[in-house]
Amino acid sequence: MFDLSGKVAVVTGSSRGIGKASVMALAKAGAKVVVSSRKADACAAVVDEIKAAGGVAVAIPANVSRKEELERLVAETERQLGPIDILVCNAAVNPFYGTMGEISDDAFDKIMSTNVKSNLWLCNMVIPQMAARGGGSVIIISSVVGLAGTSNIGAYAISKAADVQLARNYAVEWGDKGVRINCISPGLIKTDFAKALFDNPESATFIDRLTPLKRPGEPDDIAGPVVFLASDAARFVTAHNLVVDGGVTMATCSFM
Repeated sequence: MFDLSGKVAVVTGSSRGIGKASVMALAKAGAKVVVSSRKADACAAVVDEIKAAGGVAVAIPANVSRKEELERLVAETERQLGPIDILVCNAAVNPFYGTMGEISDDAFDKIMSTNVKSNLWLCNMVIPQMAARGGGSVIIISSVVGLAGTSNIGAYAISKAADVQLARNYAVEWGDKGVRINCISPGLIKTDFAKALFDNPESATFIDRLTPLKRPGEPDDIAGPVVFLASDAARFVTAHNLVVDGGVTMATCSFM
């Protein structure tokens, strides 16, 4: 049920972190994968790793904030590998750390455009052709910060909450065509993206005190759920937000 042989998968932001772990796991499950991020050399390095492990992969760089580059990403994927069966919207930014009252219009617009509008664009480009072929799976990487208030990354949290609703809307619109759309909301994952959080001495105390598993997450901890949602093992799962946080959300609620 987890075999993805013959499937074509595109993962944005897949040159490092959660995206890289996900694209490598999808390839290991048998999918032909597209590695995509802004930097061509970083994409090529991941492709080399996948090929060395016996997988099939191509690099198609794209800046997700530019619609024309996403159109090229979709067109080149279809030209080189075939129609897209699995789309993982992982690329995101957070250029601002502070209160909502301090954020500039430019920073807010960049967060919403990159983290939400780009996913809207990609879904609108890919889902109709999935539906025409009888189905497909879209996975949007959200975050647990979209589930609660925050005093320092509010705009990012808003964008991640919006991604969950985006998935719900598309799931309702396209479910009768066999297309499943879900979200994954990771907790604290050890990536370059979250480096500032792990550099904070309070993080170790927080993890030890409130995370039942007593450790932070690793990118591979998210890659497994990505493969699950992409596969027939999840064929009756849609419009769902899968929280993968080591239990910290529930533990925090219990502590409070």
